Amino acid sequence: MNTFGRVLTAMITSFNDDESLNIENTIAIAHHLLDNGSDGLIVCGTTGENPTMTKEEKLSLFKAIASECSSKGSIIANVGSNSTKDTIQLAKEASKIPGISGLLVVVPYYNKPNQTGQYLHFKAVAESTTLPIMVYNVPSRVGTGILPTTLAKLHAEYPHINAIKEASGNLMIASEIKRLLPNDDFMLYSGDDALTLPILSVGGVGVVSVVSHVAGRDMNQMIQSFESGHNKEAKYLHHKLAEITKAMFITTNPIPVKYAARKIGLPAGVFSLPMCEPSEDEAKCIDKALQEYFNN
Repeated sequence: MNTFGRVLTAMITSFNDDESLNIENTIAIAHHLLDNGSDGLIVCGTTGENPTMTKEEKLSLFKAIASECSSKGSIIANVGSNSTKDTIQLAKEASKIPGISGLLVVVPYYNKPNQTGQYLHFKAVAESTTLPIMVYNVPSRVGTGILPTTLAKLHAEYPHINAIKEASGNLMIASEIKRLLPNDDFMLYSGDDALTLPILSVGGVGVVSVVSHVAGRDMNQMIQSFESGHNKEAKYLHHKLAEITKAMFITTNPIPVKYAARKIGLPAGVFSLPMCEPSEDEAKCIDKALQEYFNN
């Protein structure tokens, strides 16, 4: 099956002390991830603090990461927003960049469109590009979600809408997606690290991961083990990853993972407000999980 890869890291973005974009450091992080278990990268996703980045910053980062890293793995540009017009404009510009493998497009947030509105949104975006589109379903951040029936309709009409980052936290939704879209031309990715193994069991191909910043090799090995029928090893790795996964979501993403990335020596830089440092108790929890994971 042709995929974007098994482990796609929703990568952090490095900022300078004045919260300006540090492209050099972000490229260094990208290389580290691709050398340590990631098959591809989501650039300027939520973990990358894209809500506070300008369009110009996003495009400059798309170009830099694609130029420097596309030979190592898939580069997926997050172009989604709650404005269909803005999403289309960014999709068109990102589609011109050599080395971009696909686009991530979130269900429009805050507006809370119904299923017809969501269908029309993704239809309009699909008609603006020929690049593969990964739908991002994350009701906890958006306030609503796309139904599997709407997704199936979109894929039937626009085959390059060929993947979903499924982050509803509901395994039945993931299962229904694969029931309606069983063929290998549609890719189901877990959008929740903790549900990667269960989603693989209902037809998923991989994960859009946060934990892979610190545990990419184990995450990739878990998926490979499951795919090769070594279920005991896959289950062992799932349990090994449990505590570090829990710590990475002890508070709002990307606060824990950016803190953790700095702890393991990555040049993550500061947070872009309104994201901020973890509390003292949260930091202690993350430190403990990192120590236990790397000493395991």
